[in-house]
Amino acid sequence: MTVDELFATMNDNFNASAAAGINAVFQFDFNDADNYYIEIKDSDKNIQQGDHDAPTVTVSTDTATLLGVVSGTVNGMQAFMTGKLKAKGNMMLAQKLNTLFPIAK
Repeated sequence: MTVDELFATMNDNFNASAAAGINAVFQFDFNDADNYYIEIKDSDKNIQQGDHDAPTVTVSTDTATLLGVVSGTVNGMQAFMTGKLKAKGNMMLAQKLNTLFPIAK
């Protein structure tokens, strides 16, 4: 799956009820694809290619790891502990990725 397909799938599987009350920007810095960011404002989302000026949390990884985290086949905490996924900023938000964008495998 390409990064464009991954974000299209995330867009289609956005869990608006899980995003209620969340106002944040997720920046995704990929080592194997173009960067993306997602702005979430109280149950709504805006997905864009590129870099945001002031992200709330920045996730650095590769596309396969992010796909695994949001699909539930990769434990996000384990990916973080082994260095496959790095996050800076609001770490609690990073842990909500698979809840906000559930992708069933």
